[in-house]
Amino acid sequence: MNLKQAIPKDFSGLISITSNNEPILMEAYGYRDLPNQIKNNVNTIFGTASGSKTFIAVAIMKLIEEKKLGIDQPINQILSKNMPNIDPKVTVHQLLNHTSGIGDYYDEEEITDYAELWKDFPNYKIRKNSDLLPLFIDKKMVDTPGKKFQYNNTGYVLLATIIEELTRQDFDCYLKQVIFEPAGMTSTGYFALDRLPANVANAYIYDEEAKAYYSNIYSIDVKGTGAGGCFTTLKDLECFWQTLLSGKIISTHAVSLMQTIQASDYYGYGFWIAKNNEQAFPYMQGQDPGVSFISSYDSSLNQNITIMSNLGQNVWALHKELSTVLLEKDDKIQS
Repeated sequence: MNLKQAIPKDFSGLISITSNNEPILMEAYGYRDLPNQIKNNVNTIFGTASGSKTFIAVAIMKLIEEKKLGIDQPINQILSKNMPNIDPKVTVHQLLNHTSGIGDYYDEEEITDYAELWKDFPNYKIRKNSDLLPLFIDKKMVDTPGKKFQYNNTGYVLLATIIEELTRQDFDCYLKQVIFEPAGMTSTGYFALDRLPANVANAYIYDEEAKAYYSNIYSIDVKGTGAGGCFTTLKDLECFWQTLLSGKIISTHAVSLMQTIQASDYYGYGFWIAKNNEQAFPYMQGQDPGVSFISSYDSSLNQNITIMSNLGQNVWALHKELSTVLLEKDDKIQS
């Protein structure tokens, strides 16, 4: 099987594979505007959902390197707002690796569909990171800090809040200043759904009852927060990986810490960790209604795979399939 044969015929989105900094595959599929049949192209801007937690983690590591906060510093020493329901012993480290035990505003064990959040709290109210505060300020701790890994969106909203307190600017402006601009990510940003730039892919959800797609504009935050919601392109992500891994944003030591397992067997700081022939490698991933995203970088193979879908399709299974095809090709070359 070749790479293109592995891609489902109904796939809508973008796929990029590079090896040794050389492009192997870069293709666009489906439509960015489904009703008007306007096709995606390789420069189309896509949402990344929770994948953008990685950017938050990079920014926090930068502030740590600048000695503006400590990795083991309790967050009550940093945040000015009183949060009585959060254990004062929760640290930056625990927020980064999802072991804080803080109550999550989007607890996936209780809420199966992210769109349910906006039934009583309109999504158009989420214009800044702090606008999410009412959704979790009254939640109790669910576990002892540091006890166990439990994926937590609230933790990354708090990390973005820390960024804002320490830099005195909105977190997305800081990310632009210290990550996006230095990396040449000219099409990347946190765009409001009612103020999208040109060539952004609309995201669609399938209605099983009506057998038709509808837009996700009432199903996600109108603008991204520390928990996710950044928009980017294939080229920008390639620039991000290259710039980050080269040590130009934070030191290579800090990058190494981000890629080292910090909790459970599969999470570092802002990166998920997977194995390919026993070689560990980091990846970013995210899923929202109508949005699915994964981007990995295997340094042992010098291989970058990014897949984005604006129909919320199974990019994880596709990533695994494409990785298998690539490994089989490498095995044949070596033999």
